[in-house]
Amino acid sequence: MSASGLVPEDQPEPLKRPDGAATDRGVNAHGSSHHPASAVRPAPPPGPTVRSPSPSPLAGLAIPPTHAPPASGAPTVGLPAATTPAQGTGPVAERPYMPGYGLQGPDEGTGLLPWEWAVRRLNAARNFWLCTVRPDGRPHAMPVWGCWSGEAFWFSSSRPSRKIKNLRDNADVVVTTEEAENPVVIEGRAEIVTDPVDLQRFIDMVNAKYDTGYRVDFLDPEVNAVVAVRPQWAFGLQQEDFKGSPTRWGFTR
Repeated sequence: MSASGLVPEDQPEPLKRPDGAATDRGVNAHGSSHHPASAVRPAPPPGPTVRSPSPSPLAGLAIPPTHAPPASGAPTVGLPAATTPAQGTGPVAERPYMPGYGLQGPDEGTGLLPWEWAVRRLNAARNFWLCTVRPDGRPHAMPVWGCWSGEAFWFSSSRPSRKIKNLRDNADVVVTTEEAENPVVIEGRAEIVTDPVDLQRFIDMVNAKYDTGYRVDFLDPEVNAVVAVRPQWAFGLQQEDFKGSPTRWGFTR
């Protein structure tokens, strides 16, 4: 589900049901009947690596109900379990390099924030910003709905949407929570998911988080795409301690 979706490069488009009919309801960053940030994406050009159905369900939505299916060449992966990494297997925290901002050492101020701090905000956030790159190198940002599974951020969008078109060409994306004062920013690689088990889990997570009643057939891969963004780096800070709380987390894959 995407919080907002565009059909042309940047124009909002109505949500569509698997049968292709327009619907006045969609999952979007506004929780309204239309999906703002994530929209239907175009067919699958060369981009992320598609894996056929994986055993784990979807866990992070960001795009409203209109989603596109993974095309040949697009990656398909299994949804990670919605759990917190076991102790000792989580990301490595460090102070980010921010010259000119007077940051304190990692043991000063609030110190390095625990990854659980970021997870709480990812789970609590209703809307997210998804940033992708067009084939010509221009950036593209849209609000979306999404869910954190424990290992990845999940969202969906219509197959022909600009977001899906972009990530099929370039799987590198950035996802941020909507709260700028205590943000969580994720840099990672996007993968399109098609496994029926993952799709069911994803729709269950969406319905539970956003109090919606979507059925799994809404995620028909021929119409909509479900995407998992696995983090490589993440950043967070607390506004009340701007110099002593900034933290960067590195993920080993």
